[in-house]
Amino acid sequence: MNKGLITSLITTAALLFGAQTLADPAATGATGEANVEPTHLTVHKSPTCGCCLGWMEHMHSAGFSTQGNHPEQLTQLKLSKGIQLPYQSCHTAVSVDGYVFEGHVPAKFIKQFLANVPNKALGLSVPGMPVGSPGMEVGDKFMPYQVLLLKDDGTHEVYAQVNSAVDQL
Repeated sequence: MNKGLITSLITTAALLFGAQTLADPAATGATGEANVEPTHLTVHKSPTCGCCLGWMEHMHSAGFSTQGNHPEQLTQLKLSKGIQLPYQSCHTAVSVDGYVFEGHVPAKFIKQFLANVPNKALGLSVPGMPVGSPGMEVGDKFMPYQVLLLKDDGTHEVYAQVNSAVDQL
């Protein structure tokens, strides 16, 4: 078996049996010491949402670490983070610096955002649950979507247009 498949199987098994933290196994050396500190995201989600786990696996594959959290009042948490209803999706990831990544935002765009945070930004959002976005894969089906830049004054602008599955990589 290849390394990616083994990692995926281990991660899936860990999540199914209650582990909610994913870290990149490639980030540790032979001695188990970390070579690189992965960017960590706390993912607020429903405990039963499979597409959220799929998105967490996508983030893990891109070198992020994630930890799931299951708040009773998920919508209220989103609102408290400045994510208005039209921009909401099924999960909210929060970086250690407090930036929010709502819904199925591809890792590519989160990396770009964190490398050069726009002025007065809250984070990024992919409203709804577009088919073909990370965690929402359904065969070869794909629905074009936009990644929105959420601003601290409640406004937004288009951060990226994703017209094909390849645009997410």
